This record gives sequence, structure tokens and C-alpha cells, in this order.
Amino acid sequence: MGKSRPSSLALPPTERLHPLADDLDLLSIEAIVRRLHQEDLAAVRAVRTALPSLAEAARAVADALRVGGRLLYVGAGTSGRLGVLDASECPPTFGTPPSRVQAHIAGGRRALTRAVEGAEDDQSAGAKAVRRFRAGPKDVVCGISASASTPYVLGALEEARKRGARTVLVCCNPPGERARAEILILAPTGPELVAGSTRLKAGTATKLILNALTTAAFVSLGKVYRGRMVDVRPANAKLQARAARMVAELTELPAPEARRLLEAAEGSVKVAVAMHFTGLGPKEVRGKLRTQTLRTLVNARKPGARRNAPSRKRSQRA
Repeated sequence: MGKSRPSSLALPPTERLHPLADDLDLLSIEAIVRRLHQEDLAAVRAVRTALPSLAEAARAVADALRVGGRLLYVGAGTSGRLGVLDASECPPTFGTPPSRVQAHIAGGRRALTRAVEGAEDDQSAGAKAVRRFRAGPKDVVCGISASASTPYVLGALEEARKRGARTVLVCCNPPGERARAEILILAPTGPELVAGSTRLKAGTATKLILNALTTAAFVSLGKVYRGRMVDVRPANAKLQARAARMVAELTELPAPEARRLLEAAEGSVKVAVAMHFTGLGPKEVRGKLRTQTLRTLVNARKPGARRNAPSRKRSQRA
């Protein structure tokens, strides 16, 4: 008798053979796309099971940011790139300094565009990344590892615990004993149609989790009002037009008046809207927004204070 073949059940779920993958290379392009899409839907269902822990992590991030702390991502490969992507999108979306949400990827910047062999296996490099962050008790260190076993990420989480930071692990496999974090966000996506290629379903689930993590945290901090990114930085023509449109929609002012109000607010949608509803000047409004949300200011507006005085004067001169 020959030796029995090892069972794929001995492998981590994301490394196992998918039951619908055996004939994948025999299908038409259209059928392959449909099957991949079915797996995308499975990724969404996997994230749904993690919603309670995801909410807990978002609350921890919001609490950290509220007291001057940071969200610090560490990851390798696809997971690391997704962390870098999420961190880079927070400043333009929520008007936050780049220092508030940062990311380190195993292998450094070169790993953003190409594989850096062996980088994810260096546990000491993960610890060094956290030391380079100067992570401390105010911060949240979020490790991202589809396998839940990447040495680089485990080293980072261990160092973060030593430094008193809160720790989060985003993963798609059940973690082993070495993968310890205060909050575990597990989206059990299972086998990939291309075995082990976690850039597929696991990557989709991870992107969904990171989207929700930072968006929920920043919404709770008042960075969004009535579904609009009122802290957006209008750094280009598209964003400038969006900012003016938001002011017009939220204040119900004609477009020319909205643009003048936005100019008086030095390009800040949040300040412009608060000026409109409170009748206060930009300096006073900025002071109040340090401790209050835009919704709080709007709800507490003075009776009859529907338009900001500087806007009316400019309009009259025009």
C-alpha cells in the first residue's frame, strides 16, 4: 500500500482546497467571474459574524483618537497593503492629520508594489515597527493577518502589549495560542477559489472590516454630518466643488451664497455650516467645534439665526 495523501483539513481554512475550485480552469470567463462574485458575497457574510467585535474595536479607536492617541496598522503582503490604503485615505476623507492613522508593512515601501521575500517571517521587524511608532497606552495597534499567524504581525502585537497599547487582530483564520490581542476580529472566509490566494475573498473581507473600523470611529467623533464628509479637505477642483455643494445642500443657500460662506470659513464645510446656523464668526465657531460636534451646534442654534452675517454682507455687496 502507498502512503495516504495528507488531508487538506490539516491546513488552515484559507489554505484548503475549495470544493468548487477543481473545475475552475475549465470554465468560461463569464462563469469564472460569476463564481468569484459568489465568493465575494461569502466574504460579506463572514464579516457579518464579526460585527460585535468590529464595533468594540471601532469604539476603542474612537476613544484613542479622542484623547490624542492613534490607530497604528501593521501587516504583511495584501493585508499590509490594505492597512496602508486605509491609513492613507483617512486624511482626505475625514480631515485628520496623517499622524492619527498610520501603517507599517513588512518589507517597507518597496513591499507596496512587489513581494519582499521573507519580510513577513521577521518577527523582530514587527516589534521594531511598533517601537518606531513609539506606541503607548493612548494608542491602538491593529495587526492585520489573514492567516492569523504572520510572524511580523505577531511580533508587533507582542511589542504593543508590552508598551501598554490596546491591541486588535483582524484575521480570517482562527488564531493559535501565539496570536494574542485584546480584541479579535475574525471573519472566517474559508478556502479560496485559488487555494491560498488571500488577496481574493479574505482580502475583500479585510477591506470591508477596515472600512467599517475607521469610518465608524470617525463618524462617532463628529467627522460626518447628515451623511456628508464635512471635514473633507478641498485640495483639488473635484473636492472644492463637493465642499461648495455640501454647504449649499446643508444650509439650503443658493450656490453663490454657499461659495461665499465657504470662503469666509476658509474652505471648511463644517465651519461654514456652523457659521450659518449659529450666526457666529469663524474663530468662535472653530473654538466651539473643539469640544462640540456640528450636530450639537446646529441643534442649539439661536432662534432666527439662519444665515451668517458675513455671508449676507458679501451677498449685498455683490
